[in-house]
Formats: sequence, structure tokens, C-alpha cells
Amino acid sequence: MKDKRKKSKRIIHLHINGMDYDVLVEHRETLLEVLRGKLLLTGAKDACNQGECGACTVLMDGRSVLACLMLAIDAQGKDITTIEGLAKNGRLSPVQESFVESGAIQCGFCSPGMILTATALFMEKPQPSRDEIKKAIEGNICRCTGYNKIIDAIEGAAEKIRSRGFSDDNVDR
Repeated sequence: MKDKRKKSKRIIHLHINGMDYDVLVEHRETLLEVLRGKLLLTGAKDACNQGECGACTVLMDGRSVLACLMLAIDAQGKDITTIEGLAKNGRLSPVQESFVESGAIQCGFCSPGMILTATALFMEKPQPSRDEIKKAIEGNICRCTGYNKIIDAIEGAAEKIRSRGFSDDNVDR
């Protein structure tokens, strides 16, 4: 039995938050398990493990993905950003700033997924409408609020991005 387990493990290379990691994984380990358990990047939350709540959202090549549904081996060769990688040079991203300013953090459990989902939205559509924001976050569950502060925060981030001049660089800085 041990021989089979050893054969099912392999070293993979992951590029996360601008850093490279070589990690020994089993073929069935999810990206969420590797992020939290092996790399100690705990911003992506372990909640439903069924892709229903959005708490484990990360960015992969600029798109939001659910880390609980992705095998770690499938993340090789991708540029992965977790909530820990959004702030640059000690400065929060416009989305993070706006969440703090708007009081949208609440308990904080859903915040990383919401912030990364909003960041991905801005990369695709720099000035989304309120309805487009609602549509973008519909896969993210918040148990603390009626979502108004979250939506307001995302609208506030859009204003920050508009006033700074949009570029892919300032969305996550």
C-alpha cells in the first residue's frame, strides 16, 4: 500500500503571488488543500468544498476560480494570486481599500473571495454596472450581511480605479 501512495505523489511547480514553489502533492489534492496545508496561505477559506460558497476563490491567470474544485496539478504553469498577494509594497489594492472604507469586511470570512471575484471583474470590465457587480458575486456567499455594503464597496473600488486611470496593474495594487 505504501508503494502506491508514493507513486501517486509528485513534485509540482506553482507560481503564486509572484513567487515560485515546488510542492510534493498527491494526484487528488486540491489547490485549496495545497495553499492552506502546505504553503500556509490561509486567505482562501475552506468552507463548503463543493464550489457553492466562493470562500476559496483565487485568481488564476486573472480569472476567478474555486480552489476547492481545482486539482493542484492542474494549476501548474498558471499565474495564481491569493488575497495575500493583492497588496503591493504595503499598499492595499483599490478593492481592498474600498472594502475597508465601506465596512464591507464584517466577519471577514467571505471577504477574500469577494475581493478576488471583484478584482477579476475589474480586469474584464473596468466600470461594471451595479447589476453586473451583483451578477459577478452571485457565487460568493456572505452570511453576515444583505450584500449592500459589499456591492457599495465594489462600486467604490470602480471609482478609485476610474480616478487613477485604469490599467491591469492598478486593479491589484
